[in-house]
Amino acid sequence: MNIANKFTIFRLILIPVFIILLMVLGIDSLIPGLVFVIASLTDFIDGHLARSRNLVTTFGKFLDPLADKMLVTAALIMFIELGLIPAWTVCIVVAREFIITGFRVLAASNGITIAASFWGKFKTVSQFLAIIMILFSGSILFWIPTFIISIVYYISVILTIISGIDYLIKNIHVLDLDNI
Repeated sequence: MNIANKFTIFRLILIPVFIILLMVLGIDSLIPGLVFVIASLTDFIDGHLARSRNLVTTFGKFLDPLADKMLVTAALIMFIELGLIPAWTVCIVVAREFIITGFRVLAASNGITIAASFWGKFKTVSQFLAIIMILFSGSILFWIPTFIISIVYYISVILTIISGIDYLIKNIHVLDLDNI
């Protein structure tokens, strides 16, 4: 297993650690936020390592985006539990991820690899940023007005929708609509 894939596995391991810490310590503790930041950074590190060292693998192409989706979804579901965000926004995010993951599976079954787009990467960064802002919102060390955090969060939801639509439009050929 190469170093890039090890970072992806590490991100997956951090997800239950993050959930447990958030449940036990709560939103006012900096520790769950720090774990999430570390997990988020592994996404950028593994991608950089894979590209710069020519370590791109089929395993990494599969697991890296899955790990991102699992990390973001875990945080958002925990935020619903804590009453920090509305459930309908998480339904949008999760629906987009199911649709795009299904699309990728379908494409892969036809021998088509679909690369991440600018919008997808921008969506992921905006989600990480919004989640980090929410996680640190209880700390006076990182105080940001609530309305700014809400704006960033809703922008991430809008980018989730835009990236999903962009993905579907650019890859509609995968559905083979001529043979319905």
